[in-house]
Amino acid sequence: MARPRPGFYSTIEYIGPRPQKPKRRHFFGGWVILVIAVGIAGWFGRPLVPFLKAQQGVSQEQAALLISSLEDSGDAGSRLAAIALLHSREEIAFDPAYYKISYPNGDIAPGKGSAADVVIRCLRKLGIDLQQEVHEDMTAHFRLYPQLWGALAPDSNIDHRRIPNLQRFFERKAQTLTASRNPADYQAGDIVIWSLANGDKHIGIVVPGPGNRAGEAWIVHHRDTVVKWEDVLFDFKPDAHFRYPVTEQ
Repeated sequence: MARPRPGFYSTIEYIGPRPQKPKRRHFFGGWVILVIAVGIAGWFGRPLVPFLKAQQGVSQEQAALLISSLEDSGDAGSRLAAIALLHSREEIAFDPAYYKISYPNGDIAPGKGSAADVVIRCLRKLGIDLQQEVHEDMTAHFRLYPQLWGALAPDSNIDHRRIPNLQRFFERKAQTLTASRNPADYQAGDIVIWSLANGDKHIGIVVPGPGNRAGEAWIVHHRDTVVKWEDVLFDFKPDAHFRYPVTEQ
């Protein structure tokens, strides 16, 4: 057998692109750029937030016309609905925390609030102070109210801001209506209480819808974010339905 020639096993020359060492991915680079970009967009977009909120299904002019027509109707429910629609324009951060407040006509900071505070503040503009109304009824009939917070006596700082207490108060003092799933049963200014999937209570005020949906029952309410005017009447389970103040038939 012939021996291989000298140099037969020498290195073969490679013809083609030079092999590149794989680049190591920088984990933070892209994310940092993205976070900076989002932050800049958020900062410069802040002045547009109220405008964008106002454009979600209704213009400022449409809202003003609807509010004016409700105010002119004369009945308490329509006036309460008008007040609720005006309230939905305010910038209020969700905050259900306990605060020490004055009595009567006490309120937490105007830029803060919860679902109950929507009803409290709107009825107060009709001359009804739920803080005083609830406190006086609880003082006289404390054991008739839910015993859910370990309280030994009424507390005018928080009792009226607890939805189960408001539900019991309205059961005792308001016109109680069927909590049906028929939108025709609900009128502007009605107060609705829902049971949420997590067992919590929620509360809001019935108002007309915007524009050509004015014949529909929408809701002004405050849940998790800001006060909203939304088509959510049956997004939750209606638990109670009231009309307050009670109108004479």
